[in-house]
Amino acid sequence: MAAKDKNDLYAVVMAGGKGTRFWPLSRETFPKQFLRLTGDNTLLQNTINRLNGEVPPENFLIITTRHQGDLVRWQTGDALPAGCTVMEPQGRNTAPAIALAAFKIRKRNKNALMLVLPSDHHISDTGAFKTAVKKAGAAAREGNLVTFGVVPSRPETGYGYIKAGKSIGKGIYKVERFVEKPGRKEAQSFLKEGSFFWNSGIFLFRVRDILAEMKKYMPELYNAFSKIEKSLDAEKEEEALKSVYASIEGESIDYGIMERSKRVAVVKAGFGWSDIGSWSALDEVMERDGAGNVVTGNAVSVDAENSIIFSSGRLVASIGVKDMVVVDTSDATLICPKDRVQEVKQLVERLKEEGKNEYLLPRLEERPWGYFSILEKGPHYQIKHICLKPKARLSLQMHNHRSEHWIVVSGTALVQRGEETFHVHKNESTYIPPTVKHRLENPGLIPLKIIEIQSGEFLGEEDIIRFEDAYGRKSD
Repeated sequence: MAAKDKNDLYAVVMAGGKGTRFWPLSRETFPKQFLRLTGDNTLLQNTINRLNGEVPPENFLIITTRHQGDLVRWQTGDALPAGCTVMEPQGRNTAPAIALAAFKIRKRNKNALMLVLPSDHHISDTGAFKTAVKKAGAAAREGNLVTFGVVPSRPETGYGYIKAGKSIGKGIYKVERFVEKPGRKEAQSFLKEGSFFWNSGIFLFRVRDILAEMKKYMPELYNAFSKIEKSLDAEKEEEALKSVYASIEGESIDYGIMERSKRVAVVKAGFGWSDIGSWSALDEVMERDGAGNVVTGNAVSVDAENSIIFSSGRLVASIGVKDMVVVDTSDATLICPKDRVQEVKQLVERLKEEGKNEYLLPRLEERPWGYFSILEKGPHYQIKHICLKPKARLSLQMHNHRSEHWIVVSGTALVQRGEETFHVHKNESTYIPPTVKHRLENPGLIPLKIIEIQSGEFLGEEDIIRFEDAYGRKSD
């Protein structure tokens, strides 16, 4: 794709979903795309960064849900403008999300190309990825709906496949058919035959082409969004989307359009791809030691083989583990054989059925200003450890049902309490009564760490009434 065409290219990043397969590191409210699994950046941040130079920041649309909107904004705030986060009222699979993005983009640029990609995949060769995007862009400008087919390296039964047909360019083929996840023998035959690719779930097409096919194959979905097109990017967008999402059925773009359209092409993509679908997939994307182990964090092993050992803080010591997954976080530990990691999803459902909150929230929760962890919780009280980054501050807020007692452990706090503003130093404390406006700020150059003791009849986050916030958050 020539440099003059870059302003026509939009990236639609799918960042919804629930955190089940990487439990206990991920949780329902903190899915895989927000984790730092392969380096210093999260998977979502990596997805955006690998398009540097190809997609202008203002041409990104990050599609997520209302409950994850703040997380997306916090993790993309340094790279993307505030308006790039698009929140669905509820998750309805990929076809409605792509429809929403396509209608919004068409209002800005009717000739635009849409690159649709998941937010939680790993791609090791960014250069090869950009080359594939340029090749796909050229095919899309000829009217094709392009998908990216990954050259299989093994007879994988956990992926869908694409059968390549007639060649329409170097490394570009018309799609003959899509294949559901095959059995072992069928996957082996696909690998031997050579014309089958893994379905990466990455697509590129012109906005007008995907909407034309949607009108043809998914007319109800197309018509639902057509009726609210004028409300998109306008004051009444949220209200309009609620009405649409209450009336439409969830459907994937694969079933709804790609498997039915006669205009689908596949680009052969050799850019080191993994969907990191489970803990065992870390074998593919992370460095292993001489015995085949992936060891991360505070862990010591003796005679371990082909295992994944992950510690988020506490020391994890193991002896003689083989083909195992051991994951330890501050509030939960997972131990299972590597060949049973797909059952983690069922385990999370079991936790939910038994009312164990560990499926829902991590004990350490990231925020744009730092993080907090819950140290102890009981009837009418809660104790938190709060860490503010240098120069960061919380919102100006108030609580109706609880008081707070802050004890500074390290650093210096700048506290606004009602009409007062004062400093609280290490080993000093202050008290915030109910119904009093207050704010906590770190004016220093080192992290501010405090212990917060909450006391009251109701301690939920719903009791936060925000008056000012540097991160664009509002009270529910």
